[in-house]
Amino acid sequence: MTQTLAEIINAIKADPENAKYTAQGIDPLFNCDPEATILIIGQAPGRIAQEKRIFWDDPSGDRLRDWMGIDRDQFYHSGKIAVVPMDFYFPGKGKSGDLPPRKDFAAKWHQPILKLMPKIQLTLLVGSYATKRYLHLKSSAKLTDIVKNYQAYQPEIFPLVHPSPRNQIWMKKNPWFVEQVLPDLKVAVQKAMLA
Repeated sequence: MTQTLAEIINAIKADPENAKYTAQGIDPLFNCDPEATILIIGQAPGRIAQEKRIFWDDPSGDRLRDWMGIDRDQFYHSGKIAVVPMDFYFPGKGKSGDLPPRKDFAAKWHQPILKLMPKIQLTLLVGSYATKRYLHLKSSAKLTDIVKNYQAYQPEIFPLVHPSPRNQIWMKKNPWFVEQVLPDLKVAVQKAMLA
């Protein structure tokens, strides 16, 4: 039986694995819209996103919207875009950035949420965690190779590197991404937005 969104949220908050967040009054951060046609699966909210309760409201989000060819209003208010990260809570800081999303979180919570969005036509897999999980790839798979081979996953899935400004060096080393991948991404997004 399909759960309602409210039932799923309550179950996530009641899960002992999320108890430390619930005790602090922190709700899971994701966006599920039954009319959504585009799904973005990224890593996990950063600390600021969790505090502000707004995902992708930073330089990475600005770059992601630029890659997609949409503006902030379309991103947040069109009802066409859902955001379901690999973990709905900020996992904490590590030595070189945020810690990875918890391993079993997506396996536990994604399916009941995705069932509520039957109109999804395009899924953007942002970064290695989402890409390897949803494409069923080994952890040793190289994200650059996956993104370069993006056409193999069309038309439903679009694997992407993370749009973090820290990936500027990667962008310079891989000019094909801007030249080939982004134009096709914009076309796919526009098609899904109009669906």
